Amino acid sequence: MATVELTMAQALVRWLVAQKVETESGIKPLFPGVFGIFGHGNVTCLAEALERVQDVLPTYRGQNEQGMALAGVAYAKAKRAQQIMVATSSVGPGATNMVTAAAVAMANRLPLLILSGDTFQNRRPDPVLQQVENFDDPTVTVNDCFKPVTRYWDRISHAEQLLKTLPAAVATMLDPSSRGPAFLGLPQDIQATACGYPESFFAEHIWRIPRRRADEASLRDAADLIKSAKKPLIIAGGGVLYSRAEGVLNDFAATHGIPVAETTAGKTSVLDSHAHGLGLTGPTGTTAANALASDADVVICVGTRLQDFTTGSWSCFQDPDVRLISINAAAYDAAKHRAMSVVGDAKVTLQELGGLLSDWSAPPARMAQAQSEMDEWRDYLAGRRAITNEVPRYSEVVGAINALSTEHDRALTAAGGLPGEMNKGWLAKSHGSYDCDYAFSTMGYETSGGWGAAVAMAEEDKGDLIVFVGDGSYMMMNSDIYSSVLSGHKMIVIVCDNGGYAVINRLQNYKGGKSFNNLIKDCRLGDGVEPFMPNFAQHAAAMGAITYDVDTIDALKDAFTKARDADRTVVISTRVQSHDWTGGDSWWDVGVPEVSPRKEVQEAKKDHEANRAAQQRIDI
Repeated sequence: MATVELTMAQALVRWLVAQKVETESGIKPLFPGVFGIFGHGNVTCLAEALERVQDVLPTYRGQNEQGMALAGVAYAKAKRAQQIMVATSSVGPGATNMVTAAAVAMANRLPLLILSGDTFQNRRPDPVLQQVENFDDPTVTVNDCFKPVTRYWDRISHAEQLLKTLPAAVATMLDPSSRGPAFLGLPQDIQATACGYPESFFAEHIWRIPRRRADEASLRDAADLIKSAKKPLIIAGGGVLYSRAEGVLNDFAATHGIPVAETTAGKTSVLDSHAHGLGLTGPTGTTAANALASDADVVICVGTRLQDFTTGSWSCFQDPDVRLISINAAAYDAAKHRAMSVVGDAKVTLQELGGLLSDWSAPPARMAQAQSEMDEWRDYLAGRRAITNEVPRYSEVVGAINALSTEHDRALTAAGGLPGEMNKGWLAKSHGSYDCDYAFSTMGYETSGGWGAAVAMAEEDKGDLIVFVGDGSYMMMNSDIYSSVLSGHKMIVIVCDNGGYAVINRLQNYKGGKSFNNLIKDCRLGDGVEPFMPNFAQHAAAMGAITYDVDTIDALKDAFTKARDADRTVVISTRVQSHDWTGGDSWWDVGVPEVSPRKEVQEAKKDHEANRAAQQRIDI
């Protein structure tokens, strides 16, 4: 057997380069790039190996380890989980900075390969710089923090381990039933160790993403239950988009007369032009979707884990005899809440289920009900998008940019008030054109994820990446505006300045609390300090972006039109109202104090418990 002498780090990089994946558009590199920040734990060995392959595995310099790993998550989402970015850091704080991003990938069921430096396996120089020592177990390092937030975890304690762990990590990341992030700890001494690796290990390998077929008996049971339905509803989750099943889903819905609601991850499964679409259910949903969920007798859940923002904390479904059918590639998700479990790929499962349903269709009154509810919702939304010539509302900002967007653009947001406004007000013009991290709702995902999505979109050379970010999230993480300018990956960033954490202030007030520590004006300030907001345009300009500072919708439209022709990232800062929100919400379960001297809290508790009485316990 022919071998080649390489260090562990060199072998790792060479193997990554050899991996390809079969996609609808052809054979692609499985690992198209690396987001990296180098330190003493990865610069002398891993960086040495990466530097020599920049023509096939480019490395992009990040500014913050969490940010660059978030960029990797957004890249995977833009590629519908078919390609995987690498994020690498040194030991210690560089590694732990990525734990949050790993959790984002884990919650979203998205692949990301994290390579972090680790302390010496031989322990000769211990304790090394940035090492946290465990008094009881010397094998534990800070990298063990990744175990709860990754699907696959390993520490390479011997160079030969790569032969087993690398294929296993990729198989885990690509299989829809187990998909999520993988972590490899790379001890400094082992990175440098040379080993005779089989040359065959580095032969080009083409991976194919499996499409699991559902058990025939479960398909028959699901078909029988659907045929018994008088008021069925489909809820399309992110699994629809990752399976590229949107075409089959929409044909299925139209053929069988079943209205379709969406989850946040599944948004754009149905386009605004589809007559059977309802928007989202739950607290960030539409009145139409929530109305259809309320009286549904059979709910067909496709590729969703049924988060509380989809179910309204299980208050959305009010038929006491409602039955759930859960189509999911992951058995863990399919078996939730006593659902009739159909474990399989969304696309092939819907195709086979459609065959079993044959010419069956839901009663025509069901679709008529859906369209009537949507007509009312559209009238309401049109009013919300209408320009008031006052300080703009979120809905005006979203509506104005949405109207100017094209089917080739991609919108991205994550936390605060924008998910609700975007989930309700961004009307989808193409499939897979929307990314809202609401699985982990990570503040700071917006600009970093925007950079990653822009890298993904650059390969298509069409459309703009449009980032919507609140002032709170912008302050939490913004340095990848600079990254995008450096790497030449343009994005258009809309910063909505409403004076602080306004949507949490809304929740605080709604549940009886006094405004406290959320809006800047309600924070503890130094003596003589007046509340003020940063100049976001000036800040972004200092990072190399083209900037505009606006406070009217007309000025916003003008700035956005100019941004289209810009040669680099553009940041548009606009004032928005902090107390005017789009309705359509369902109830949401949060903790409200049982005892409080505050009358407003006491009243909120009574109201909360009254709503809790409508909470369905489908799982018992």
